[in-house]
Amino acid sequence: MLKRTFRYRLYPSAAQRAILNDHLGICCELYNAALQERRDAWRTARISIGFRQQAAQLSSIKAERPDVAAVYSQVLQDTLYRVDKVFAAFFARVRRGERAGFPRFRSAHRFDSLTYPQFRFSVNGQHLRVSKIGLIKIKLHRPVSGTIKTLTIKREAGKWFACFSVEIEPTHLPASTES
Repeated sequence: MLKRTFRYRLYPSAAQRAILNDHLGICCELYNAALQERRDAWRTARISIGFRQQAAQLSSIKAERPDVAAVYSQVLQDTLYRVDKVFAAFFARVRRGERAGFPRFRSAHRFDSLTYPQFRFSVNGQHLRVSKIGLIKIKLHRPVSGTIKTLTIKREAGKWFACFSVEIEPTHLPASTES
């Protein structure tokens, strides 16, 4: 199986843009808090915190903060998974003896994507239905082929895009007729 990404332009309404920007801000805050928690736990008690411990805390965080509860839970989990991947890459560079570069905090303008790793989204004609956001206009300029695995909603230069990660069967090119 091959992985491929299809990217389409989104046209969210003003209210949907506000929701998307709020979700990006909350995920950025969660990313930075998870990074800080890992740093503090290591500095104070020499304890290594992993993805599972931080993901287990999400339900209590959502109970205390309704703004965090407004974000789809798997988007929050994917944010914590990003922190886990950053630390895994850091430790891999340390093991290889490369210049490691400790994981950094993200500013609000450098956190520009939300990833929906499972099935809380669907394409209905010229609209994309996303959990906790609603129907967003999408410009499907070509069909999505393959099995959709994830959806990433990205903000680039004030515009919004939907990136579908799909798995497709590899196809072979026809034999060349040139000699």
